Amino acid sequence: MSTIRDFALPDLGEGLTESEIVAWRVQVGDHVELNQIIADVETAKAVVELPSPFEGTVTALHAAEGETVNVGEKLFSCDTGGGDAAAPAESTTEAASATDTSATAAGAAPAPTEPAETREP
Repeated sequence: MSTIRDFALPDLGEGLTESEIVAWRVQVGDHVELNQIIADVETAKAVVELPSPFEGTVTALHAAEGETVNVGEKLFSCDTGGGDAAAPAESTTEAASATDTSATAAGAAPAPTEPAETREP
């Protein structure tokens, strides 16, 4: 029995409501691993790599390269094998949380460091 799970564009932070698909790194029929980069998307601030929230076989890409997608819209579907009917709704939320965290970490600037204080003898 197969379970098709959908992955929607997560909130990438800072009030951004949409992103453009710059490049797909997977195609229909490809097997993806958990956290494998599936696409590069461009926000108003940066290009962000989106990791897959689950493992399985890509069954559909719901946006073309160059297309702008709103937060919450489906990006791709994946056959993850067996499972139950409640899994797709849960996976989208889990994926959004996981991707939001990784996207924020990837786009976050390092904390500024202050120079060490030097003392003259």
